[in-house]
Amino acid sequence: MRVLLVEDDEALSEAVCGYLRAKAFVVDAMPSLAQASAALHAAQYAAVLLDLHLTDGDGLSLLPQLRGLKERPIVIVLTARDQVSDRIHGLDAGADDYLVKPYDPGELLARLRAVERRRSTAQLPVLHLGELQIDLSREQVRRAGVPMALTQKEWALLRVLATRPDHLHTRERLQDALYGFDDDTGSNTLEVFISRLRRKLGREHIETVRGLGYRLVRGNAA
Repeated sequence: MRVLLVEDDEALSEAVCGYLRAKAFVVDAMPSLAQASAALHAAQYAAVLLDLHLTDGDGLSLLPQLRGLKERPIVIVLTARDQVSDRIHGLDAGADDYLVKPYDPGELLARLRAVERRRSTAQLPVLHLGELQIDLSREQVRRAGVPMALTQKEWALLRVLATRPDHLHTRERLQDALYGFDDDTGSNTLEVFISRLRRKLGREHIETVRGLGYRLVRGNAA
């Protein structure tokens, strides 16, 4: 899951990035509205964590651009403003959730996962694909009842595939889930992680659509 953090407090930004990256999220941090807007044109995000009080304006002014995206990301507003009217205004403007500073990073993680579940086409937190069980809320995978150990990158990739099973995900979309702007990537790194997931989960569960991308399938696939 690739996240855009829009936060001008450098220490807080580094702390949030470190915590979420340790939980298998890919995070790009931008300190201003202008840089956040440019990032939204360059990559596709599943979630935006949006501070309201930024050096170049109010974070809510970014919401019209987010609403115009083909796949609108989850928006969680992060702010020191603790007035009920500010919360209502943020939610009415299009935010999905609201978190007041100072906040516990564990609560932020829980909010991200809760909104992700509500937005997911996989109605249940546990996805059953034959002998495979994928628990999105607990980040657990079992195959024939046996827990599977996944690396952070493997889980980041599986999270995208499992949130929308049977949906075709382009290579670009999956690359966005794996890497931020500052990461070094090779031309075949996505295929390497797809291959690793197939070995662990079963080759029949990940289908290649030649020239287009990949999808997680419920039955047998070539």
